[in-house]
Amino acid sequence: MQLKKYTDYGLRILMYLASFDAEQSDEKRKLATIREICDTFSLSANHVNKVVHHLGRLELIETRRGKNGGFLLAKRPEDISLAFVIRQLEGDEKWIECENPYCVALPACELKGIVARGKEVFYNYLNDYTLKSLMAQAPQLRQIFSTAS
Repeated sequence: MQLKKYTDYGLRILMYLASFDAEQSDEKRKLATIREICDTFSLSANHVNKVVHHLGRLELIETRRGKNGGFLLAKRPEDISLAFVIRQLEGDEKWIECENPYCVALPACELKGIVARGKEVFYNYLNDYTLKSLMAQAPQLRQIFSTAS
């Protein structure tokens, strides 16, 4: 299994925001911009805009319009479940599609059930982790992100 680039970008954006959010008071929280994210990760603005919009709809980030606008985390990193983020950005599609096109093995096949169970094990494992889990090296990440753009 491989995560979609869309999900990968969403996780990168959240990590970027969390790295600058760490240990900052509300007044000093850094607003990120689409340009910063694009420059830091070498991503297209079109892709980043879509992901940022989706993260905003999920109420994971807060966007602010205007001359000094940008976006920042809307929740504390410890309140953002990796399972939730990945499930939402990936879409909760089946990993095995047996009906379209119809697979002749379907009446006797165990693959669909085994893979579906594996998917649930995967998400249950991720339930133990939050965005904060990815921030153990926040100062180093912040340094990397600052020099990358």
